[in-house]
Amino acid sequence: MKLLLGTFTAVFVFAGILAGCLALLLLVILMVRFPLVLIALVLACWIFSRLQRA
Repeated sequence: MKLLLGTFTAVFVFAGILAGCLALLLLVILMVRFPLVLIALVLACWIFSRLQRA
């Protein structure tokens, strides 16, 4: 039973990592295809860093 639980845990961890990498890859493709997404992301990071300092 413990081996089965470990296998299921490993499969879910692998699926989560794979989904995260796929989402990151799609975001990079979107930023290359649509430069406005890149500008919006940079602006959001800049505003976030300014708000953290305040």
